[in-house]
Parts: sequence; structure tokens; C-alpha cells
Amino acid sequence: MDKKSKIYIAGHRGLVGSAIIDNLKSKGYTNIVTRTHKELDLTNQVTVTNFFTKEKPDYVILAAAKVGGIIANNTYRADFIYENMMIQSNVIHQSYLNNVKKLLFLGSTCIYPKNAPQPMKEEYLLTDILEYTNEPYAIAKIAGIKMCESYNLQYKTNFISVMPTNLYGPNDNFDLEKSHVLPALIRKVYLAKMLNESNFEAVLSDINYDTIEEAKKYLKSFGVDENSVEIWGSGKPKREFLWSKDMADACVFIMENRDFSDTFSKGKREIRNTHINIGSGKEISIKELAETIKEIIGFDGNLVFNTDKPDGTMRKLTDVTKLNDLGWKHTVELKQGIKIVYDWYLKNK
Repeated sequence: MDKKSKIYIAGHRGLVGSAIIDNLKSKGYTNIVTRTHKELDLTNQVTVTNFFTKEKPDYVILAAAKVGGIIANNTYRADFIYENMMIQSNVIHQSYLNNVKKLLFLGSTCIYPKNAPQPMKEEYLLTDILEYTNEPYAIAKIAGIKMCESYNLQYKTNFISVMPTNLYGPNDNFDLEKSHVLPALIRKVYLAKMLNESNFEAVLSDINYDTIEEAKKYLKSFGVDENSVEIWGSGKPKREFLWSKDMADACVFIMENRDFSDTFSKGKREIRNTHINIGSGKEISIKELAETIKEIIGFDGNLVFNTDKPDGTMRKLTDVTKLNDLGWKHTVELKQGIKIVYDWYLKNK
């Protein structure tokens, strides 16, 4: 990519998109195009068509998606499959029609089967059933991978799919109902600590309630009080986490240095599994994660594991051999990253 190339970042306000923009700017890219959801509804075919016809981006990074944790995925199943299918179909197709030089499509490692061997290699895609709670989202992302592969094979486009593991970092979603496990735990443990210290001003400022009684009632519905924080499941499932800025660096590295032809072995009659895992290759149990966050924040209360709630997939560790072989490796370790994102949350909540 040339430093003056027009690069459209879809989903620039989110955790992924904002990190990618920061990385591009730090490397001297100056012609970055963005649109808010209000300015451009990516689920609307007509508005996306008009946008691409007018802007004619050279490169596209498709980070826009409807995302959430177990509760959101399992509750809003229709929304997750519909909105994600529409977003990626519109953007990928218009990128083809408008001769985009390279597109990067971002998905998630939830595309892999529920009981996939660990660590999960790219070749395990579509070898067994998916985790039920996020099946609609996963199917949408699998469709995006296959769309990119199919357009490349039929139309000779240069569309690459990357599947990041669980991400965390600045601009994460800390919503108590819809966020992923790491930011949710940070916020819950922080609020429990504030209650424990009777710092009611901080609590009311954080959740925007008029009285502390109302705030306590609201937090109790999420298993948070001055003495404890409830966590769904047994705490035994293990998860892999990657610092969002590391993920962004991997994405920009791929955009700058790799093409679709680098993502599969040559000479095969059937070209499959061309997507690339992006992760650290390291895992931690939810219990260990919660204890680490509790230690960093300095909360003296208890962690209560509600075993009546689902655990989800027991392990989701990516095999990052392909990514490493392409020339990239992560740099930020988990404990360091949690400290940084907690400081960011305190300054931006």
C-alpha cells in the first residue's frame, strides 16, 4: 500500500477498527476514509453502492460487525446473523465491483467447531458442529470467509480473511449486558470495589443513576455487590486473549506484505481454509483471568461462580503457526495489557 492510498475502514469506532486506524496513522498513512453508522448504514445495499461509487477506495478493511458476548449472541440470534451477513455481503461485493486492490475481512475464532482439537488450526473449519450460543454469528463469519475465497477464485480479487481471537484494549465495549468477558469483568470488579469502599459518587458516575439504592439494585442484577462479583459458569473454560493493538499490527502487516496467494499451499485442486488465525497462542482459564483482574484492580471481595449458567466452549486456543510463518508474532502479554486497558477505562468511562 502506498502511504497516500485511499483506505476505507468499515467499523472505525470499534475496538478493532480504532486500533487499526491508530496503527495506520503511526505508519504514515494519510488518506483514511471512515463513516459512522449514522452516515452509512452498511446493511443497506443502496447506500453502500452509492458510497463505493463515489469514494472509490483503493483498499478496504472490513472491521464492522454486530458483536457481543454469550448473552447477546444467544438472545439476539436473528439480529446477529442478518446484520453481519448484510454488512459483509454489501461491502465485499462493492469492493469487487469497484476494483478494490485488496480487502481484509475480519471474523472471529468462534467459526471453529465446538469440540475442535486444540489448538485450532485453520483446517478445522467446517469439520463439526458449532457452539450453539453463537452459531448465527459464526455462520455469518464463515459465509464471509467463503465469499472472499469465492470472489478471489472466480474474479481474481485479492480479498484476505483473518480470524482474531478474543480481543481487548482501548475503545472496548464495557456494557454489562453485551460486552465480552474481559471488559465485563474489569467493570464489574471495579464497581464492586467502589461499593466496598463506599465510593458511591464513583458508582453513580459510572452507571448514571440518581441514587445509590437504584444503582445497587441494578448492579445486583448482574451479580455485583460490595462483597462479591458473580461470574457465569464454573470458571474452568480457557480463553485466549490478544491486545487489540497487536491485532491491528498483524492486520496492517498482512495488508502491506501478503496477498491471497500466500494463504494456501500451491498445487491443490481444492482451495480451502485460506483464512489466517490471529492470536497469541496462549490461554488462561476464566477463573485465573478473574483473579488476575481482581488483583490488578485491588478488590478484596469474593468471586462467585454460578454453575447454573452455561460455560460455553471449554477451550478456544488458536494455532498461530500460519501467521507466524507469514512473518508476524504478538508482543503484549495479558497481565500487562489488562493493566493498560484498566487505566484507559478509568480515564474514559
